[in-house]
Amino acid sequence: MTQIILIVIGIAIIVLLLHKRSREATVGICAAALDQTVRKNANKEKALEFIREKGNANNEEIRAHLGVSRRSAVRYLDALEKEGKIEQVGDSGRGVTYRLKLK
Repeated sequence: MTQIILIVIGIAIIVLLLHKRSREATVGICAAALDQTVRKNANKEKALEFIREKGNANNEEIRAHLGVSRRSAVRYLDALEKEGKIEQVGDSGRGVTYRLKLK
């Protein structure tokens, strides 16, 4: 009987330790996602301010200003456009610029 009680206690301790590690890993993932969101929002605000100061800007200017890849610049500009803060002028390619959306 004593052996069974010790085995049950041992299993309970192992389960608690594994649960704690799992929770810590989840917290780490959540913190990383939060950091990424904060960085993304900061870059979107920098891009918006840059467009506000210049009047308009293209992808290459935003990319250089933020120090990000072309694709990241596109994602930021697309997000700002979806939020209704900026609008695209031109159809595609190098001729496209972005400006503050007129209300």
